[in-house]
Amino acid sequence: MNRKTAFVTGGSRGIGRGIVQTLAENGYDVAFTYHSKADEAAALKAEVEKLGVRCYYYQATLQEADVPARVTQQAIADLGRVDVMVCNAGLTVHNKLLTLTPEEIDFAYDLDYRGYLLCAQVAAKQMIEKEIHGRIIMISSTRGIRAYPEDPLYGGMKAALHRAVESLALELSQYHITVNCVAPGATAVRGNYTPEELTAYRFLRKIPAGRQGTPREVAGVVNYLAGDMADYITGSVIRVDGGLILSAMPLDGSPEAGPAWSDLPRHMQEK
Repeated sequence: MNRKTAFVTGGSRGIGRGIVQTLAENGYDVAFTYHSKADEAAALKAEVEKLGVRCYYYQATLQEADVPARVTQQAIADLGRVDVMVCNAGLTVHNKLLTLTPEEIDFAYDLDYRGYLLCAQVAAKQMIEKEIHGRIIMISSTRGIRAYPEDPLYGGMKAALHRAVESLALELSQYHITVNCVAPGATAVRGNYTPEELTAYRFLRKIPAGRQGTPREVAGVVNYLAGDMADYITGSVIRVDGGLILSAMPLDGSPEAGPAWSDLPRHMQEK
């Protein structure tokens, strides 16, 4: 049986793990990279192979010059083809301009932007060669849409991805390849916060949905974009953030969280 195939960078934990699990559950043969936790990668491989799909994994330091292209070529060789390329590997970093180093700039660029484009390039070339109506999906962040303090690098690279995806969508449309971004907001990549942690972390109480997202919810959007029903979606950035960056006052009315709509006189709320 010819299954569709997917290659996911940074697939052993967090959002990437949810993507690998979800695609495998939907019948994809999968390959993924991990950075340092070989035991997590091996456990994920064993888990998804129980579903009857093929699975490969590779250690990869994707900020190194030749690694993105090389590991994508290896995934193509092992799977036979890549129908869906999911660029997910990355690291959230916080930096201040006044203390920023050249090394920090290079790291953010190489991992959170350059590596994405190089993986996509190799995947797209084989999609064109094999006449695959493929999917390229970049996992970005709502930090690429809304500015936060101490975020010139990570947020800047994610904003660059959003712009790049628009150009890639135009370039690759003639080959029936779609290119999109999924932009998560606050996501519980290490499990949900306890009530005590949630109280301490005021930011989470400003999410209109009233909770964090989960890797599986992000993965559900990726799975949809990978499927046939999303063939008419390209060049888009889809937020998965519980309304976090909507232009609205926070819904938490507690004094600790700041003002909310409920604090305003009704005639002000209705304007």
